[in-house]
Amino acid sequence: MDINDFGIDRFSVKGKNAIVTGGNSGLGQALSLALAKGGANVLAASMVDDGGETQALVEACGVAYRH
Repeated sequence: MDINDFGIDRFSVKGKNAIVTGGNSGLGQALSLALAKGGANVLAASMVDDGGETQALVEACGVAYRH
């Protein structure tokens, strides 16, 4: 790889699967949503029941959500 081949697309999470611990509240929820907006499917492992809020936010981005 040459320096000219380097670009922001190297950081893409589109189509990847992300596991976020504490993904249903606070910073974890924000990270779950950010990853979803970037195109990653999200598995949010959390002990907090948010009543489906995180799932709705993530799925609205057009990606899969699991908990």
